[in-house]
Amino acid sequence: MSNQTTVTEFLLLEFSDVRELQILHFVGFLLLYLTSLLGNLLIIIAIAFDRHLHNPMYFFLMNLSILDFGSLSVTIPKSMANSLTNNRSIPYSGCVTQVSFYIFFASANFALLTIMAYDRYVAICQPLHYEMVMNRRACVQMAASAWISGILYSALHTGNTFAISFCGGNMVDQFFCEIPQLLHLACSNSHLGEIVVISFSVLLCLICFAFIIVSYVQIYKAVLRIPSGQGRHKAFSTCIPHLIVVSLFLFTGSFAFLKPTSNSSSDLNLLVAVLYSIMPPMMNPIIYSMRNKEMKGALSKLIGWRIFSKNKMSVFLH
Repeated sequence: MSNQTTVTEFLLLEFSDVRELQILHFVGFLLLYLTSLLGNLLIIIAIAFDRHLHNPMYFFLMNLSILDFGSLSVTIPKSMANSLTNNRSIPYSGCVTQVSFYIFFASANFALLTIMAYDRYVAICQPLHYEMVMNRRACVQMAASAWISGILYSALHTGNTFAISFCGGNMVDQFFCEIPQLLHLACSNSHLGEIVVISFSVLLCLICFAFIIVSYVQIYKAVLRIPSGQGRHKAFSTCIPHLIVVSLFLFTGSFAFLKPTSNSSSDLNLLVAVLYSIMPPMMNPIIYSMRNKEMKGALSKLIGWRIFSKNKMSVFLH
């Protein structure tokens, strides 16, 4: 990437200059990170080892959990390390890596959520053709397309972001390398290419969002035609977790990027970044485990088996 500046590192926003509050931030982020790790890891293990969950919906959910964990791993550990060592700096190469991986995980996540909406549409609106349309090969290809599109989009976005010249300093007003904050450090005429890419990104998001809305409108019409109340409830129960996850992802992301960053305080920018970068990946396992009976049963069986195995081992040792 051709960058004609002498910037070798960026300075990230610190939560506080008080040592006790820095330690508190480290502990708080550590708890959030471990909670998300545990939740997503339990979902991955439950789906992998429970044969009842070997179907397209849970295959996509396992991919979503992997992407969610990766998204958090890009930003939180570095922020925790900065607070623990009282060091705000991140190398230029580290910032490039952080932006690249975060955009990859976020864009692949949204692509996967769009695919999951199509999966629910076929399952409810075309149940007789579900096994033929959503066969194993098709599911693998769809998941792979989400990952590949994330890689391509990340390469495009990252390349355009770091091809600009930074002449506004190196202090990023955020706890990770966020693109809107990096653009504030760009020279006046050097970030037009990135604005074009962002406009293209908004267009793609609107198309995916429209696809999800149309899918759920068709799903809603199909569910209303189901004669039994139990059947309608079962159909809705498989869609509600996905709909909540999509709403959370879009609401927090839209609020973050539609907010005027130039007129916002550092505290507000920090709060919004925590809201859109940490909350969705952390809440997704909770939403799916609480709103989905099959997932709840698989997790209960998994946790119960672990406890039973430990008790059995302790009895054997004694």
